[in-house]
Amino acid sequence: MIYFISFCLGLVYLASFVVLVTSDKGRRTLVLALRSLWLHKLRAFLSVLGIIIGTAAVISLMAFGEGSMHDALEDIKRQGATNIIVRSVKPADDASTQRRSFVAIYGLKYDDYERLGTIGVITRRVPMRVFPQEVRYLERMFNGRLVATVPEYTEVNQLTLAAGRFLTEDDDTHMKNVAVLAAGVAEELFPYEDPLGQTVRVGIYFYRVVGVLHHRIPTGGSGGSQAAEDFNNDIYIPLQTCRARFGPVVYLRSSGSRSGEKVELSQVTLTVSDIDQVRPVGEVIRDMLDRYHPKKDYAVTVPLDRLEEAERAKERFTRLLVLIASISLMVGGIGIMNIMLATVTERTREIGIRRALGAKRRDITLQFLVEAVAQTTVGGLWGVLLGLGSIFVIPWAWEAITKQHLPARVNVESIFLSLIVSISVGVLFGWYPSRRASRLDPIEALRHE
Repeated sequence: MIYFISFCLGLVYLASFVVLVTSDKGRRTLVLALRSLWLHKLRAFLSVLGIIIGTAAVISLMAFGEGSMHDALEDIKRQGATNIIVRSVKPADDASTQRRSFVAIYGLKYDDYERLGTIGVITRRVPMRVFPQEVRYLERMFNGRLVATVPEYTEVNQLTLAAGRFLTEDDDTHMKNVAVLAAGVAEELFPYEDPLGQTVRVGIYFYRVVGVLHHRIPTGGSGGSQAAEDFNNDIYIPLQTCRARFGPVVYLRSSGSRSGEKVELSQVTLTVSDIDQVRPVGEVIRDMLDRYHPKKDYAVTVPLDRLEEAERAKERFTRLLVLIASISLMVGGIGIMNIMLATVTERTREIGIRRALGAKRRDITLQFLVEAVAQTTVGGLWGVLLGLGSIFVIPWAWEAITKQHLPARVNVESIFLSLIVSISVGVLFGWYPSRRASRLDPIEALRHE
């Protein structure tokens, strides 16, 4: 809506400018206005300084906001807009049961995994078994996260290899003792040597390192339905190898206590063939799991919901940035009105002479209105140049000083929006001084000293 209004205002301004320059009187008025501004260059510059800063603020804030929101949306898209994530969740009422039985039993089972494969529109299933585990190499030790999975895991989570290879179907079928290390694990265990081909100890078994992953920025969580993930502390082994070596029961030690959990699968990521089928399939999965999980020990997350929610948040964030930056434009417009009122008082005698020579009220109004619009137009153009320059200079300086990336994306709409608004501010705040000038009595104006 705001862009449509700005477009209409731009067309009105363009049409008015064409009409102005095509008539003799309009050209004379424009030349007179520009000459008056040129005679008072410093005062004209100071009066449009607020417009310059406001326009630059709109463009730069929109660019940095657009860049930040774009990175957040890309992080969600990496999970796959057509993916459905089904996770094992420990039920709240399971604490008393665990105290009695020592081992908490909950979560997804391999039977659930097979049932999910019967849904026709699901094109890919990626199971995972995740739990904390200590990994050792010689005297070095690292407390990481053991992830037992299948080769398609890298496609679902967009992981890239720095060296070697990832897990293969042959590794899983023959239950080979091979491992792929995330960047953080490789740096801790092998700070001075190549980890490929080396042997690490996970639990009581030894695994040959066949691959190392690139570093990846951790993902954020989604309320209680999806936990944040740091992929840099993971050790990946084949799912069937984990099933044979560790079994479904894992014992955890913390703060002097010892407990156990029996979870067959920690998570299953499902890929749906059509994005329009994501939500209906999600409901089908919930109904299916409800029949076999009366304790509600699972959670179904649809990243598409997060994506749409983030896009709505982006729109609200954009409107907020525009509102904040527009305050500078309003302040600049008030400054222009203040200067124009002072100019009217200063040029009262000139107005009286022009009225005495036959100038009409609309001629006086047009003269001062053109001066105000000319100031805001020039200020808006300078503000656009300053804002575009800041988009490239500030991220470069920030990265050079802090070594951190500052995302920025040029928002084309904000350029035209800020320029049109700055011109509209000139019309709005120049109207009252110009009307006041046109209503001066010619005889009283000629007597003014």
